[in-house]
Amino acid sequence: MVSRPNVVVVVMDTARARDVVRSAHRETRLPAIDRLAEEGTEYTNAFASAPWTLPSHAGLFTGTYSSKHGAHAGHKHLDEGLPTLAEAFRSNGYETVAVSNNTWISEEFGFARGFETLYKTWQYVQTDTDLGEVARTKRGSEMVRALAARLLDGNPAINAANAVYGQFFRKRTDDGARRTNEWLRGWLADRSSRKPFFTFVNYLEPHLEYHPPRALAEQYLPNGVTYDDAMAVSQDAWAYITGHESHTEADFDILHGLYNAEIAYLDRRIGDLRGYLEATGEWEDTVLVVTGDHGENIGDHGLMDHQYSLYDSLLHVPLVVAGGAFDGGGRVEDLVQLTDLAPTLLDAADLDAPAMRESIQGRSFHPDANADPRTHAIAEYMAPQPSMDALREQVGPLPDGFPYDRSLRAVRTDDDKLIRGSDGTRERYEVRTDPEESTDLADESSDRVAELETVLDDWLESFEHSEASGSVSMTDATKDRLEDLGYL
Repeated sequence: MVSRPNVVVVVMDTARARDVVRSAHRETRLPAIDRLAEEGTEYTNAFASAPWTLPSHAGLFTGTYSSKHGAHAGHKHLDEGLPTLAEAFRSNGYETVAVSNNTWISEEFGFARGFETLYKTWQYVQTDTDLGEVARTKRGSEMVRALAARLLDGNPAINAANAVYGQFFRKRTDDGARRTNEWLRGWLADRSSRKPFFTFVNYLEPHLEYHPPRALAEQYLPNGVTYDDAMAVSQDAWAYITGHESHTEADFDILHGLYNAEIAYLDRRIGDLRGYLEATGEWEDTVLVVTGDHGENIGDHGLMDHQYSLYDSLLHVPLVVAGGAFDGGGRVEDLVQLTDLAPTLLDAADLDAPAMRESIQGRSFHPDANADPRTHAIAEYMAPQPSMDALREQVGPLPDGFPYDRSLRAVRTDDDKLIRGSDGTRERYEVRTDPEESTDLADESSDRVAELETVLDDWLESFEHSEASGSVSMTDATKDRLEDLGYL
């Protein structure tokens, strides 16, 4: 029995609440997550602080918002200065381990601080040189030339092993979850330390592109649609958003089916992870968090992927916490944010961490914290990602009046929401009665818009903003992989 609990944080990359949180309209069958929700506490109104991976994870790791931590499309790095959860746990005697399936969550972008081990599943042998993208996307003589150009970077033998792994062994029906679990199972079985552990896991499913196993996909596709039919539907988000491709409602039904199958697949892997914790005798001493870093637009608001907006389809995420004081908590409908996880987990482990607690903007929702419920949630989108120039390079000319070259901020209460753009736009939705945010009431409710703007402005004036700016250097291999994921 450890004196302090283990803490495991699992991020289902790109998992939106509507397809994970238990409800009458949810289509997915998620026995592992549902079991955790039934035994622990399910927070049905949890919101990310940003709509994409890098700033959202930075907020989760530091308990702060994009304006304060400074990691966003304008500066793609979590700089030193703000303490992270991993640093706080490590300095308090925890073993700290991370497994990442998303290139953003790596040392290159500042996310390794505090972790004794950071395991990257896209590499067969852990190294700073990544040839996996070449092996996955090139064919024939083109692949040979591309590999030859990079093999001499770093260790040629390791690079070759990673290239072979990417070409022949890393299946496209698994974005790393299986290998993640194999590594975690071995680590849990082999560890001899009596220290408690803080473990972070980013599973990439259900991120675009959707490639679920055929058998699962066939359970969620519309009637009459085969797996081959589904895989023929374009998943080029940027071509769709810029009008270079069109999709029908039936196409989006198919994509939604593939997305649900990805979530169902990941549910199995989360169930396996729980099994490993049970088999090694760690489960009873573990607080397990399952959440999403952001959601996804699958035709929602005329968009695909998870950029260019702050609608709830991108911000509303699942959040389940099981173990310790969270067991038997039922369903909690209070507003919470991913920025609140940092102080909550410090409380769960009874860590002082004064430097981190001083910098945190989130508030603990630990059952023993006795904190007042949130009156509002905040989200920020500091700059478009990909940029307009990157979009033009990817798909060609942008349509006249293309509206997404802007930053956004949003403030949301239980009842309504304001989205404010740097281009002067204002959108207001009564989210309690219009959860799809289909009817913009900004022009009809100027007084309420002004009230919400005051809340937002007062919040912005309440803290010192990061001055981090400018581009961040990254290796060609990392650029290639991020491009493969659709980010660049």
